[in-house]
Amino acid sequence: MSEAKAVFDSMLGRFDADEADDMEAVFQFDLDDADNYHLSVEDGKCEMGEGEHDDPTVTLSMDLETLKDVMSGELDGMQAFMQGKIRADGDIMLATKLTQIFPQ
Repeated sequence: MSEAKAVFDSMLGRFDADEADDMEAVFQFDLDDADNYHLSVEDGKCEMGEGEHDDPTVTLSMDLETLKDVMSGELDGMQAFMQGKIRADGDIMLATKLTQIFPQ
């Protein structure tokens, strides 16, 4: 299993359906140094897909290390965004909810 897939698998395991209750969104992750993945959240469920989604709600571009640091809580996502480590396109406010939907 790729390192990137392992990160997304662990995110799926931490998915908080209560936090994502009314959410309907597709998070596209474009990783500079790994395969791209997307997470679709709908009806309190989350599904992972490989590659590009046709119509993502928000696209987040970063390297794998940044993704791991943000999802492990070592790096604040907003701080990483301000430092230019994460580039976002689309519904940027949605991106701020990632750590609530996938808590540590």
